[in-house]
Amino acid sequence: MTTAKKPSIKIGLILLAYIAFIALGMPDGLLGVGWPSMRAGFQVPLDALGFFFFAGTAGYLSASFASGYLLRKMGVGGLLAASCGLTGLTLLSYTIVPAWWIMVILGLFGGLGAGAIDAGLNTYVAANFSEGLMQWLHASYGIGVTLGPIVMTLGLASLNTWHFGYRVVAIFQILLAITFFITMKMWGPKTKQNDSKEEKKITEYKTSYKETLRQPEVWLSMLLFVLYVGAEMGLGAWAYTFLTEGRGIATKTAGFWAGSFYGLFTIGRILAGLYAKRLGVNKTILIGTVGAIIGAVLLWWNPAPIISLIGVVAIGFAIAPIFPALMSGTSGRVSPKFAANTIGFQMMSAGLGGALLPTLMGVFARRISIETIPVFMFVLLVALLTVYLVSMNRTKQLNLTQVAESQPAD
Repeated sequence: MTTAKKPSIKIGLILLAYIAFIALGMPDGLLGVGWPSMRAGFQVPLDALGFFFFAGTAGYLSASFASGYLLRKMGVGGLLAASCGLTGLTLLSYTIVPAWWIMVILGLFGGLGAGAIDAGLNTYVAANFSEGLMQWLHASYGIGVTLGPIVMTLGLASLNTWHFGYRVVAIFQILLAITFFITMKMWGPKTKQNDSKEEKKITEYKTSYKETLRQPEVWLSMLLFVLYVGAEMGLGAWAYTFLTEGRGIATKTAGFWAGSFYGLFTIGRILAGLYAKRLGVNKTILIGTVGAIIGAVLLWWNPAPIISLIGVVAIGFAIAPIFPALMSGTSGRVSPKFAANTIGFQMMSAGLGGALLPTLMGVFARRISIETIPVFMFVLLVALLTVYLVSMNRTKQLNLTQVAESQPAD
């Protein structure tokens, strides 16, 4: 049997995980504010940022896909120490490179570090903590995204340089890497694991990728993350444009309400941490998805401008707990044997959904009408609900089959 960790150690580890997720969100917040100054410094056109995004996404998807293998080889603590170290050194390198093409190459390493941290922490929390703590883990990312622009703005206003923001976050990441290295042994089982399946955590299975990818439930789970993140990132990217150009709402008003999307998103996850365990994963996801669909209907209906604004906020608040709940419920959908690998695949799918679906939303808006944005949102959310119901039904059937097979023959 494995020996349970002391409560003080478990609290310390979860707090460290939250801090790491804050650090994970900060670079995303830095870039938006810092890009005009970075572009001027490197003397590159506005759309050069696309190359940087592509490199970062490629690294993120690669690390997410490989996270199950890396966790088996390095353990949770080792992976987090190496990933934070890589991320910190990459962010520091951004501030000393002389040419944009080098910056783009470094973006690949930044994505590798971020993807490994994201998948590693999600796997660890899913294996060891409740649904409520998973909600708060993802709320921590929202705090990081909020802090990033503040740090960058401080550097630009006080020192007139974007380097300050990246150096601050780089030092933060390197300190985290040292902390993860020191605490490395605390992130794994304390004694030799028991062979009993019931006592195994999802990080203790040694399931191959090939076997995992043979499971239809795994592909359904991946599709859930494509749809969810596509909807989340799509509205986050296009809400302001839609409100100003599609609904004729004043720029300041639209900016405030579009900005509140991520603010309420973070608040929603903090609140969800209080009730998620009581409701359970399924009810949390179903209630959130239905609420988001209602918000999309309000956005599409538009009897008055205020209804569109309410629709944006309703979607942001309703979908807030869905991603963490989907992550917590992974082992229930695909069985613990495949969960660690599946979490990595889900993070990769999230990256794909976040890159492809908002882009497709923009193509439809430009070629057909900007009014396709709420329609697109509605379709994505209904598809998310449908796939989740199919996944629940399949899980129920598999559980019944397993129970029947376990019964002794007459």
